[in-house]
Amino acid sequence: MKFLKSKIQLLLFFLSLIVNAQQQKDNIKDGFYQNPIFVGDYPDPSIIRDGEDYYIVHSSFNYYPGLLIWTSKDLINWKPVTHALKKSVGSVWAPDLVKINNKFYIYFPANETNYVIWADSINGPWSDPIDLKIGNIDPGHFTDEKGNRYLYFSNGSYVPLSKDGLAVSGASKHVYDGWKIPSEWSIECFCMEGPKVFKRGDYYYLTTAEGGTAGPATSHMVISARSKSPLGPWENSPHNPIIRTNSASEKWWSKGHATLIDDVKGNWWMVFHGYENGYYNMGRQTLLQPVEWTKDGWYKMKEGIKTEEQIKKPAGESAKNNFTLSDTFTGAELNPQWQFFDEYDSRRATFSANGIKIIGKGTGIGQSSPLLCTPSDHSYTADVEVEIEGNASAGLVLFYDTKLFTGIAFDKENIMAILRVWQFPTVKGVNKTHLFLRLEKKEQVVNMFYSLNGKDWLKIENSAEVSSFNHNALSGFMSLRLGLSAVGEGSVIFRNFVYLPIK
Repeated sequence: MKFLKSKIQLLLFFLSLIVNAQQQKDNIKDGFYQNPIFVGDYPDPSIIRDGEDYYIVHSSFNYYPGLLIWTSKDLINWKPVTHALKKSVGSVWAPDLVKINNKFYIYFPANETNYVIWADSINGPWSDPIDLKIGNIDPGHFTDEKGNRYLYFSNGSYVPLSKDGLAVSGASKHVYDGWKIPSEWSIECFCMEGPKVFKRGDYYYLTTAEGGTAGPATSHMVISARSKSPLGPWENSPHNPIIRTNSASEKWWSKGHATLIDDVKGNWWMVFHGYENGYYNMGRQTLLQPVEWTKDGWYKMKEGIKTEEQIKKPAGESAKNNFTLSDTFTGAELNPQWQFFDEYDSRRATFSANGIKIIGKGTGIGQSSPLLCTPSDHSYTADVEVEIEGNASAGLVLFYDTKLFTGIAFDKENIMAILRVWQFPTVKGVNKTHLFLRLEKKEQVVNMFYSLNGKDWLKIENSAEVSSFNHNALSGFMSLRLGLSAVGEGSVIFRNFVYLPIK
C-alpha cells in the first residue's frame, strides 16, 4: 500500500510539472511576447535589418570562439548563424555590427585597442581581426550621405575611416558631452558608452548609455541626441532618459546600452540589456521594447508599455527557436552554444562518435580554459557522461572566472567537491575513470551528484550558494556559466550533456 501511495504521489508530481509548464506557455497571449528575448548573459546588443532578416551580436568577453551572430525574422525567435571571431585577442566588449556596400563588418574593442573583422556573407568566412590601432571603447560605425565612414567612441569623439572601413584615416575629434544626470540620482558613474548613430528624415540620431552598466539598479539609462550633421553639434532629447530603471523594486535593473531598429512594417524598436532582479549572476539579458516618434521628430518609449509585461509582437514571420543547450558531442565541430574561456585552441579538442576529447590543461580548473555554455533558466539540472584518460581530472562546474567557480570533479581515485575554488576529496576511493556528473541548481543553491551507471544518482554532502557570483561583487562583467573542465596530464572525453529546466 505504501509503495502504491508513493507511485501515485510521484505521478501527481510529474503531472503538476506538465500542467505548470503548459500554464506558463498559455499565459503568453497569441501575438504577444515576454522579455527577455535572449535569456542569460547576452549584453551590449548590436542589431541590423537586412531586408526581412534581422542579425544581432553581443559582447563575448573572454569566451572563444567569440561574437556569435544570430538571425531572426520577427525579432523574438532567434537562431545562431556563426561565431565571427576565432582568434583570441582579449576581452571583447560592445561590438557594432554593420552592413556597408554588400559587406558585413563588426567593430569591437579588446586589449586596449579597437579591431574590425569583415565578411562578404553573414555566414562567413570572417576575416582575422584587423587592429585599427586606436584606443577607447564601444565603437559605433556610421556613414554620411556621401558614403564617408566614421567611428564614434564612448568619450563622445569620432574618427574618420578609410573607404574600405579597415583603417583609421584621421585624427579624433570630440563633439558630444552627453546628457547631464541629476546629482540626486543613484548611479554608478557618468560613464557614457555604446554610441550608435542612424539617420531618419532630416536628422541623424545619436543613442548612448550613461550611468554605469552595473552598481545600483537605477544606474544605467538610454540617452538620445540629434543633429542635422552626423558630426554634430548634437542637441539632447527633451525625453531623456529614454528608458531607465526607476526603482530597485522593478523586475529589470540597469536598463541601457540600446540599438534602434525599424521592422518590415516601419515600426521602431529598441533592443537593450538589463539585469534581472534576484538573478544578477545570469548577467545582462537582451530586452526589446517598441518606441514611437513625436510630431517634432524625437523618439521615446511607447506609452503604456512596461518592460516586464507582455508586449505585442513585431511584424514578421515567426519561426520556432529549436536552440538547445543539450549536446551529444558527436558532431564534427563545436556546436554554437559552446565557448572556451580565454582561448580557442582547435588542437585541444577532437571530435568523434564517442564524444569530444579535450586535452588536459593546467593544474586546476582556473587554468584549464573550461568549455562553457550559458544557462537559460533560474533552476535546472545539467548532466554529463565523462571518461578520463591518463592523469587527468574532469569537472562539471558553474564558472564565473579563473578565480571563482564551484561544482563537482573526479580523478581516477576520488570524487571532489569544489566550493568557491576550494577543491577537496569528498568521496574517496571510488577508483573509476568512467562516471556521470550532475549539477542541480535550484534558484541560487547548487547540489552536486555523481553516478556509476547514469541512472542511480548519489548526492555528495556538499552544496553551494552562488548568488554572489556576479559583477557587482567580483567585477569583470562575467556571468555564471556551466563548464566542462579537463585538468592535468591526460585527456577527458565528454558525451551526452543533458540540460533540463526545473519549472
